[in-house]
Amino acid sequence: MAKILITEDEDSLRSFVARALRLDGHETDEAADGAEGLEKLKDGVYDLLLSDIRMPVMDGIELAHQAKSAFPTLKILLMTGYAEQRERADDLAEKIVDVVSKPFALPDIRKAVARALAA
Repeated sequence: MAKILITEDEDSLRSFVARALRLDGHETDEAADGAEGLEKLKDGVYDLLLSDIRMPVMDGIELAHQAKSAFPTLKILLMTGYAEQRERADDLAEKIVDVVSKPFALPDIRKAVARALAA
């Protein structure tokens, strides 16, 4: 299974997603913002970055740019609850696999992660 870094500033959502992905057999790490996520990426080897777009310190767009620059083979899946944030991710089309809209049901995020890992 995959090693996944979940970067999300909302604690309850981050732990909810992490638990769901662990049930699918994945290993997960968590970060509360983009800067912490970038540090964790530098310290480990990940198959997928699953990140919220709107976060304090460093948002998911900037994190995606820096992560893809440093780790070109890393797969990136973004999440957002804001339509305008989804549009901001359009310039990342070659760098990310997809953007998942929040709120989402557990089966939705599990399917999105499976698709991202298979891409």
